[in-house]
Amino acid sequence: MLQTAKQIIDCFADRFFIFRAGAWKPRTSPSSFQGAGMEGLRWLQEVKERFHVPVATEVATPEHVQAALEAGIDYLWIGARSSANPLAVQAICERISGLVVSGLVVKGLFIKNPVNADADLWLGNIERLEKAVYGVGCNVYAIHRGCNHQPCWSMAHKVRMARPDIPMLLDPSHMSGDAAKVPELLQKVAELGLDGAMVEVHCNPAAALSDKAQQVTPLAVSHWLLAKSQEPKANSELNWLRAEIDELDERLWDTLAARMDVSRRIGEWKKEHGVAPLQPERYKTIVERINELTNERGLSTDFALRIWEMIHEESLNQQN
Repeated sequence: MLQTAKQIIDCFADRFFIFRAGAWKPRTSPSSFQGAGMEGLRWLQEVKERFHVPVATEVATPEHVQAALEAGIDYLWIGARSSANPLAVQAICERISGLVVSGLVVKGLFIKNPVNADADLWLGNIERLEKAVYGVGCNVYAIHRGCNHQPCWSMAHKVRMARPDIPMLLDPSHMSGDAAKVPELLQKVAELGLDGAMVEVHCNPAAALSDKAQQVTPLAVSHWLLAKSQEPKANSELNWLRAEIDELDERLWDTLAARMDVSRRIGEWKKEHGVAPLQPERYKTIVERINELTNERGLSTDFALRIWEMIHEESLNQQN
C-alpha cells in the first residue's frame, strides 16, 4: 500500500486525488480475499500521515462506519452490492448521522450505482446520504461503475439529468473488469462532462490480492491522462445519447451471439435425433409472434421481418 501511495504521489502531485482502499472487501466467494479489516484502517492512517493526502474506504455496515470515522478516514463510499439494498444504506446513513452529530468528521460520501441498474434506487440513495450529513458541509458524489462489467449509460444519464448538482465520477475498472479497457473508458470522463474517476491502481497488478485483471499502475493512468485532453466536450449531451446507442448496440450483438450459441446446440440435438433443421410449423409460429411484438412496440413489421429472415438464415447455417 505504501509503495502504491508513493507512486501516486509521484505521478499526481499537481492534481487533487483521494487515496482509496477497501479495508473490507464484500466478495462473492467467502474463500476469496476479504480485505485486511481493522489492520487495513491502520495502513490507511499511515498513508494519510506520511503523504498528507485524504483517504477513503468502503463501508457496508454501521460498524464499518464507526471504525472508519474513529480512525480518521476522510471519505466513505458505499459499494454497488450495498447500494442495491435501501435498508442497508439507511442503516449506514443513520450511523453516519449520529457520529457526525457527536463530532466526528466526514469530508465526503460516495455512492456507487446499484448492481441491478436501478436509476431511481441510486437517486434515492443519494437523497439518503444528503439527509445524513445535512448542514455539515459534507459533499455527496455519485460513482457510475456499471453492472456485470458493462456500462449502463442510460441509467447514469437519467441520474445526471435528474441531479446535475451531484458530481458524478466514473469507475472504469469495475465497469470493464479489464485493465486493457480502462484507457478507452477514461475518455468518457471528458466526453460526457463527468467530474472525475475512481481507478483501481496497484504498484504490481499481477500480485494484487483482489481484481488483479482490472488493476493498472499509477504511471499508466498518468500517461493516459496526459495523452488526452481532459477538457469537457461541448456536445456532452449528444455524447450521452451516443453512449446509450453504443450500449444498446453492444447488447444486440451479445444477444445475437447468445442466440447463435443456442442454435448450434439445437442443431446438435436435431442431428442426434434425426430431425430436419427447418421446421415449417415452428417458422410460421415465430413469424406470427413477430407480428404481435412489433405492433406492441410500435416497430415496422416489414423492418422486423427483414431482420428476422437474416437471423433465421444464420441460425440454419449454425445448425448445419
